[in-house]
Amino acid sequence: MIEIVFLVEDDPDGGYTARALGESIFTQADDLDSLKEMIRDAVNCHFTEEQKPKVIRLHIVRDEVIAS
Repeated sequence: MIEIVFLVEDDPDGGYTARALGESIFTQADDLDSLKEMIRDAVNCHFTEEQKPKVIRLHIVRDEVIAS
């Protein structure tokens, strides 16, 4: 595997959640720096050294509402 993609969203209770696309990996953290560490740790735990993706891509989704 060359790359794995995580969908990163704001958590309604605060912080962020990250879910891998195509794999059963989910993690959360209070800030983006901590989330990146949690994602790396989750990927290392989920894959063997030979299977581990070389690139971890974060797709950060923000839902913003503005009044007209």
